[in-house]
Amino acid sequence: MPVDEWQATRETLILWTQIVGKVRLARTPLLSHWWNTPLYLTPRGLTTSLIPDGPGRSFAIDFDFHADALDIIATDGTSRRLALTSPATVAEFYERLMGLLDELGLHTEIWPVPVELPDAIPFEEDDVHGQYDAGQARRFWRLLVEAQRVFEEFKTRFVGKASPVHLFWGALDLATTRFSGRGAPPHPGGAPNCGPHVMHEAYSHELSSCGYWPGGPGEGVFYSYAYPEPPGYKDMPPGPPQARYDEELGEFVLPYEAVRTAPDPDAVLLGFLQSTYEAAAIRGGWDRESLERPARP
Repeated sequence: MPVDEWQATRETLILWTQIVGKVRLARTPLLSHWWNTPLYLTPRGLTTSLIPDGPGRSFAIDFDFHADALDIIATDGTSRRLALTSPATVAEFYERLMGLLDELGLHTEIWPVPVELPDAIPFEEDDVHGQYDAGQARRFWRLLVEAQRVFEEFKTRFVGKASPVHLFWGALDLATTRFSGRGAPPHPGGAPNCGPHVMHEAYSHELSSCGYWPGGPGEGVFYSYAYPEPPGYKDMPPGPPQARYDEELGEFVLPYEAVRTAPDPDAVLLGFLQSTYEAAAIRGGWDRESLERPARP
């Protein structure tokens, strides 16, 4: 799935998921590292999971890539649906979604500006982005489903603090993160439209994070990085021969195409995830005996 072939749909989908994700962010209490903000995979697409609306009522917002629709579903049985295939700019999507929330008595105020994107246009003013190909969105979602399956297998090897496998809508990347148990120095920041407090919370503790990002050249990359990056980390072996340390990104990367075309894609990806985690754990002096368990046979 070459990035340049679905770039327009990807840019629209990032902005749509940011609007939906910001609704969850506005209505939920802060969890460590902003774990109250991502989206999660479902058998039909993506979901916010349940969002509270006070005692006795909760709701979720779901992308349904089989029906090409966005659903708002409340626990009292009420719901609304927004078609994704009708021509809609980001500004129109924002107006329609907020209107449907109001109809359901779920009025929500969000900061209506994209994050982590240069030259961000406020949602209500964005008449630039709106191209959406349903088939491309479904292919991307199916890619995420397969990646999550392998990430979940990788997670079984760790008994310490670790994140769920979740989709961060800032860059539309699927990620999971392991923690050593130690604190970390304040992150220097630098992401567009993200205040210092955002990065300080996200990187408050020493970590090794991995995921899939649908950006860059080719078909996107699997990535792995450590914060803070320990001395000698970038010189450690990253596993598969196609993997390397990217100086510009400051992380190990493995082209998606290298995994997709491998005789055993799962083994290649697991090898990358394990090797790059070990680079962080070894160079960072993690207590591996307490944090790990053997891989399942």
